[in-house]
Amino acid sequence: MIPNTDVEDTDDNREVVEFVEQYRHAMEARNPGQILRLVSESYYDDNGTPTTEDDIDYGLLQERVARLAEDVIEVRYEMRYRRVTFRSDRVVVDFTYTGRFKVQTAEGERWARRLADNRLELVRENGEYRIVSGL
Repeated sequence: MIPNTDVEDTDDNREVVEFVEQYRHAMEARNPGQILRLVSESYYDDNGTPTTEDDIDYGLLQERVARLAEDVIEVRYEMRYRRVTFRSDRVVVDFTYTGRFKVQTAEGERWARRLADNRLELVRENGEYRIVSGL
């Protein structure tokens, strides 16, 4: 297994985990530009619901990611990789994350915590991975 993961240690799996680690580091750095460089312009996420009200495309994602640097003071973002699955048209990365976010509120600074399972979907564009869903 790749250390600190549940993922088999292969060259392909290591490449995927190393790519997603770039995203994790960009989150902790609160760097919107770095995050968006990892995302495909064809990004689309329906958030697993049948309605379109909560769907996120690349344009809306840009707006949300920009707020990360504005609204959040500090981020601690941990990921436990559970599975990497190669499909014909994409790679699916299942993981559990713990996000701790220090935010400024009217009452002052406070920490918020989120623990959840998630799935990123990746595609190859010009020979490099890009995120197409799951942020």
